[in-house]
Amino acid sequence: MNLPENLKYSKDHEWVKVENNIAYIGITDYAQNSLGDIVYVELPEEEDEISKGDEVLNIESVKAAAPIYTPLSGKIVKVNEDLDDEPELLNKDAFGNFIFALEISDAGELEELLSASDYDKFLEEE
Repeated sequence: MNLPENLKYSKDHEWVKVENNIAYIGITDYAQNSLGDIVYVELPEEEDEISKGDEVLNIESVKAAAPIYTPLSGKIVKVNEDLDDEPELLNKDAFGNFIFALEISDAGELEELLSASDYDKFLEEE
């Protein structure tokens, strides 16, 4: 399975890429594969303040709908509006398409995320 080393991971199958104080968040290859063909992404609102563990959006596939929880707290500063017209981008390249970006309010939460190797071990146990 493709697990980029430069990303952090949550046990809810989200990836996080940090640039300065902005965290780009998407779903992992494992998540998109489990969901199947994605047909709709309910994008969150920019400027929303969210806390770690909050349900931020839902992704619908031909198999099921799945809630996405934020692995970090902060203010949403950007959403990937391409997913409105092409939700299947998450199936084509899960790691190349973020869902939303937030301004991190508690950098300490980054320490709770998994490295690629730790996430890989987590998947093996699941």
